[in-house]
Amino acid sequence: MAPSTSTSPLSRLLLSLPKPGSARHPRASPAAPCPDGSKSPGGAGLVLRRREAAAAVLSAAVLSRFLLLPAAAEAADGGECPLEVAPSGLAFCDLVVGTGAAAQQGQLIRAHYTGRLEDGTVFDSSYKRGRPLVFRVGVGEVIKGWDQGIVGGEGIPPMLAGGQRTLKLPPALAYGEKGAGCRGWEPTSCVIPPNSTLLFDVEYVGRAVS
Repeated sequence: MAPSTSTSPLSRLLLSLPKPGSARHPRASPAAPCPDGSKSPGGAGLVLRRREAAAAVLSAAVLSRFLLLPAAAEAADGGECPLEVAPSGLAFCDLVVGTGAAAQQGQLIRAHYTGRLEDGTVFDSSYKRGRPLVFRVGVGEVIKGWDQGIVGGEGIPPMLAGGQRTLKLPPALAYGEKGAGCRGWEPTSCVIPPNSTLLFDVEYVGRAVS
């Protein structure tokens, strides 16, 4: 991955993030008349609100499964995956050791991920979009912590296809003092605040066809 001061690292991950305030709640329809011509209590607006509430509950349940890798979801339910810290400061833990070929520098690969701040806030997820990220690993197309965490080095083994790994990136291996997804000069306007330590649950799907 490129240095944290670069304008390009992991930009493709952040381009898909929704802009604050962009989502709008649909307006309820006017009350609909009953077959006899009278208006029902609450009408269509009440029915719509009830449907929206049910959909929100269902969406939250489904989304919670997609935002975490299966093994990560199990860890969140009480299991622990102890992190090992490499000399670079990158910490990792293999949730699932893959059985396929090892990731190699310069390869075009596919990887699913969920990115979180230290407080647990999810700022991006390929699972939510329904497709893995495709990029060339180990050549600076993404942030340093990703390159090292997937290809390996400095005491970190390379990921094997089918593997799932948790990465904890110090700011120097992520977005550094600039942060990312910032709109304005205030640090609070950033999706990833300056000097943030980031957590990624990464699934190495395998090589991509170029």
